[in-house]
Amino acid sequence: MLFDSSIRKELARSFGATLVVLVTVVMTMMLIRTLGQAARGNVSPSDVMLVMGFTVLGQLPTILSLSLFIAIVGSLSRMYRESEMVIWFASGRGLASLLPPLLRFAWPVMLVVGVLSLGVWPWANRQIQELRFQYEQRSDIDRIAPGEFQESANGRRVFFIDKDSPDPQAASNVFIVTTENSSEAVTSARSARLEVRNGERILLLSQGQRLETSTEKQETRISEFDEYSTRIGAAPPSAPDESSAKTQSTLRLLEQALPVHRAELGWRIGLTLAAFNLVLLAVGLSSVNPRASRSGNLMFALFTFIVYYNFMTLGQSWVAADKVGLLSYMTAIHGGTLAFALAVLAIRHNHWTPRRLWSHGEPA
Repeated sequence: MLFDSSIRKELARSFGATLVVLVTVVMTMMLIRTLGQAARGNVSPSDVMLVMGFTVLGQLPTILSLSLFIAIVGSLSRMYRESEMVIWFASGRGLASLLPPLLRFAWPVMLVVGVLSLGVWPWANRQIQELRFQYEQRSDIDRIAPGEFQESANGRRVFFIDKDSPDPQAASNVFIVTTENSSEAVTSARSARLEVRNGERILLLSQGQRLETSTEKQETRISEFDEYSTRIGAAPPSAPDESSAKTQSTLRLLEQALPVHRAELGWRIGLTLAAFNLVLLAVGLSSVNPRASRSGNLMFALFTFIVYYNFMTLGQSWVAADKVGLLSYMTAIHGGTLAFALAVLAIRHNHWTPRRLWSHGEPA
């Protein structure tokens, strides 16, 4: 009992420190990535922190699994280096006897990973999609700030309004430059109003003039108008597209038969299975020579983690392309990793070596 409590306390300290470091690194990376999206106009600058938060929340299952993996490998490797494992083995206990205390520490983390991957992951993706949808579906009038020249969404118009209006669908002292294939038009009006007719956005200009210049014919035409209307785009749909597999709930994915939905379901379930497999792998891969490099064992463990998750991503793409079935993918990736982890654990537990196995196989 004393050993169980001490190793769990050490795991808790190592897990907490690793989690803080990984979350900080991921938040920094996501902040840079989100700022880049905001600079390109894909995300509203005011929603940068929200998008970053939802993105990090969606990545938490992977972060928690990696933190647990590093904590176990680091703690057991320290015990090997400081000869604590020698005392443990000398007392008649094997490496497999470490699994009960490790699993008692790890099961809450694995439970959280399951909840996050099955429930929070699609919700976070849906929130990010809605934020991007609301920003991308702004009308050209919505993009304009008073006193600033603003380019339209398609790049063919430049707008300017002198001052704001209490009505969000109206503006005053409007200036518009429109560029088409071989002509340019400069339109100015005292006021403008946005209306939706038959699913299209119509801009109504009042009391203004229009200057049209043709680059091919070298002609200029000036006209005045009391009212002038121009189409500036289709009206946005009332809600974002929810067909993306990443935004659908797990229960809805179970009802779908498309390969992309099965691939997403396999990824979510696989995150929980991967957390369990990583615990077994950590026990088997933590054996270290006290006279060897301290970082070599950890680097090999991290390489194993990267390979495992890359195979998960590759398998998901194969299922989405309908190259393999979901059950075959889950059996090959997670079943194969479980078999490998149990094999490594058995070798470490029984201290099997090629010479020892060869000597046992020789006839008497």
